[in-house]
Amino acid sequence: MHGLQAKAEPARVKSALSTNAVKPGKSGRMTQTSFTLHASDGRARTGVISTPRGDIRTPAFMPVGTAATVKAMLPESVRETGADILLGNTYHLMLRPTAERIDRLGGLHVFMNWQRPILTDSGGFQVMSLASLRKLTEQGVSFKSHIDGSKHMLSPERSMEIQRLLGSDIVMCFDECPALPADRDRIAESMELSMRWAARSKAAFGDRPGHMLFGIQQGGLEQDLRQHSAEALREIGFDGYAIGGLAVGEGQEAMFGCLDFAPGQLPEDRPRYLMGVGKPDDIVGAVARGVDMMDCVLPSRSGRTGQVFTRLGQLNIKNARHQDDPRPLDESCGCPTCRNYSRAYLHHVFRSQEIISSMLLTWHNLHYYQELMDGMRTAIAKGGFAQWASEFHAQRAQGDIDPL
Repeated sequence: MHGLQAKAEPARVKSALSTNAVKPGKSGRMTQTSFTLHASDGRARTGVISTPRGDIRTPAFMPVGTAATVKAMLPESVRETGADILLGNTYHLMLRPTAERIDRLGGLHVFMNWQRPILTDSGGFQVMSLASLRKLTEQGVSFKSHIDGSKHMLSPERSMEIQRLLGSDIVMCFDECPALPADRDRIAESMELSMRWAARSKAAFGDRPGHMLFGIQQGGLEQDLRQHSAEALREIGFDGYAIGGLAVGEGQEAMFGCLDFAPGQLPEDRPRYLMGVGKPDDIVGAVARGVDMMDCVLPSRSGRTGQVFTRLGQLNIKNARHQDDPRPLDESCGCPTCRNYSRAYLHHVFRSQEIISSMLLTWHNLHYYQELMDGMRTAIAKGGFAQWASEFHAQRAQGDIDPL
């Protein structure tokens, strides 16, 4: 793999980081958060982020619950796939139903019936990609809603307020993310603004035991700008660090080239989160380069469009080759879809535009992604990550099973 080295035996790491003071909550339970690295193999790491709402096993994949729901899934079904944490979108929730309404109704966990950890993004990326008539200033971003054209202002302080109202366990600082490709001056200017916003986010976040604040590294594909960003974030001090500004059109080779150095610029004893990634081979490559957390809409979005991920690669259930096939999507998969439904049935309900199609295909895809993470965690702990990754790529290269 690109620029990777693997060790024969995993390095045992006893690094327990307490990121908040220990204080009892109203229920009497402790409100401490911590990150403990259990083992490393090459640059791949496995450990646990502990929060009052439960442990997050790393490497971790976070299903995306954009509008307080993972589309086509019940929260308890998402948990059954093996997910320890979900991601919610600040931009979408601030517009509808509003963070203030969610707060009045008991917070996001109660609102969506998910009692485990939730990470919320800052809203910055969605403002840049979805909102109309944006105006960027030192203060923040003013914009019009893509829903009804209403005017809003999102700043570091407002983003922290919204995420506090939502009650998210892991809060992201407010940043600006320019689309790639962009010239170096634009990337540098954006990165410097994001670092100033990071300091304001930290000040506005305040002292919130039991909740974590992550800084976001920017700098495009430029190693020196990434290093400057990492140093600025270290000086501010965060509970975890995200690698932002990737998976925005640069391609996998360029992304991996950046990940060959970017994770190592961030503190070793804090979680490292790669935002918005990705395809299965993107995830494996990111973990191999030292990433601990990822999120992406791909498994759920693909499920709704008939795209299915299996250990033998990707298949399209709408293709006619599946219409008489009594076999499951993946004979080695233990998800309810593969246990109970044939390719022929899944082809039928997709072509008939039945709601159950989105439900079953999304469940399978999310299950596949969580099995992928579990496989990596086990391989890293045993010191066999390089072999596991080689077998992963070899299986996917085989392609789907032959049609009947």
